[in-house]
Amino acid sequence: MKNLSRIALVALSLIVMLPALSARELHVVPQPAYTDIAAEGDYTVTPKTRIVVVDNLWNPAERFTEDMQRHFGTEKPMPTAKNGKGIKIRLDSCIPAEGYEMTISEDEILIIGGTEAGVYYGLQTLRQIIVTNDGKVPYGFIADEPTFSYRGAHLDVVRHFFSVDDVKRYIDILASHKLNRLHWHLTDDQGWRIEIKAYPELTEKGSMRKETLIGHGLEPKWWDGEPYGGYYTQEEIRDIVDYAAKRYVTIVPEIEMPGHSQAALHALPWLGCQEQEVDVWTMWGVTPEVLCAGKETTYEYLENVLKEVLELFPSELIHIGGDECPKDRWKVCEHCQAKMKAEGLDNEEQLQGYLVARIEKFLIANGRRMIGWDEILDGGVTETATVMSWRGIEGGIYAAERGNDVVMTPMNPCYFDFYQTKSREGEGLHIGGHNSFEKVYAMDPLAGMSDDAKKHIIGVQCNMWSEYLPTMARVEKMLLPRLAAMSEVQWATDRRNPATIRTRMETLRKFYDACGWNYTPYYFEGRE
Repeated sequence: MKNLSRIALVALSLIVMLPALSARELHVVPQPAYTDIAAEGDYTVTPKTRIVVVDNLWNPAERFTEDMQRHFGTEKPMPTAKNGKGIKIRLDSCIPAEGYEMTISEDEILIIGGTEAGVYYGLQTLRQIIVTNDGKVPYGFIADEPTFSYRGAHLDVVRHFFSVDDVKRYIDILASHKLNRLHWHLTDDQGWRIEIKAYPELTEKGSMRKETLIGHGLEPKWWDGEPYGGYYTQEEIRDIVDYAAKRYVTIVPEIEMPGHSQAALHALPWLGCQEQEVDVWTMWGVTPEVLCAGKETTYEYLENVLKEVLELFPSELIHIGGDECPKDRWKVCEHCQAKMKAEGLDNEEQLQGYLVARIEKFLIANGRRMIGWDEILDGGVTETATVMSWRGIEGGIYAAERGNDVVMTPMNPCYFDFYQTKSREGEGLHIGGHNSFEKVYAMDPLAGMSDDAKKHIIGVQCNMWSEYLPTMARVEKMLLPRLAAMSEVQWATDRRNPATIRTRMETLRKFYDACGWNYTPYYFEGRE
């Protein structure tokens, strides 16, 4: 926490102003940095409570009134004004950028944020209290800020496709838990989901597969025999990006390269080493069909695709995948072998490093930064690349020790497509593994590294792969309530409290019910 001195000073001054403390507790997730709750007295929020907007904070005000209108079920949103009493929101540059301070008194609720995002997060805390406590907000003071600047969740829309409304609903859930990044997995072997005007074949051909694997076996009975596909137009993507931005969520797009590219190879066979004809893949896992790293036409293609991606997504970080790329085709490809000789490369791992380095140089030249899965370390990578550590924590530790920024997302416990209970009873079919609420909550994203390396851990992310998640309802049940545990790791790492989390989760469950979100009952039933 960077501003505890300010928080402490403000808190001390408020002790004089507020009634004596009692055993009343604030059941909020994620846990605020500091709370000072009065023994008695509540400010009651109703549909007629005015939102007093200072410093042109109209966007967070509008988002809050929308949420409250849905909660109260009223025809009109709560009124807004530039002055008067009610819920007042304003800025103060002395507060951390995503932090906020909230003072609840008899006259008003005052929320002060370091930025618009800070105000928004303060309003999300207030929303939780209103929804779960019949509109009554106890007198007191809250000071809060996040541990990590990158608080992410991933969504795979390739293995199963989700509508624009589905993605927006997912964003709503993330934002309510104070996450600020959506890692959007848009391309893979099983489909291409983003319109690229320079290569219309990518969606005309690459967005559809012949059938979908619905079991764990390899017999014909485990495929459904139904054509499957879908993609987002650029207009739809702009709409989703804008929707997310208004909720202070930045979308980090992922365009997979050089592996996980069979859908692109189906659409544009000349991208392959032998320009072989391949289908959009109907299997899960890893295919040997990858982009040719030896032909200059491949780099021209990648840059043309990324140019359109950069126009659609303002995110500083652009995800290039870089994972699970078999080198079988490269080993017998005359183009790849010639490129290795020309560039003085000793092996195919270095060839992938060469491709990654060229793409990073392109992104930097266009004012962006590259992020990739931890395999990008295998072929050598510059210190300016950001590494997403998924094969465990070791890659993240190594990257951080050498000076790379890192997002920790180890498969255990950050893969939310894994089963939630040890018994798996009643869970349906999933990819495998076991990541319970408790395992997520116990995660230490800074374990095993030096103090200098810890400075390079910019955040934590949970991943939602969708091989066996055909609907958003299924996705939500895998997301909730584990996202609450993840949000405490991301927002409140240094103040997690296993002694209070179950009580706070019982309160948060009321919030989920009020929002109409799907969640699994296993944690609440005591099933790990």
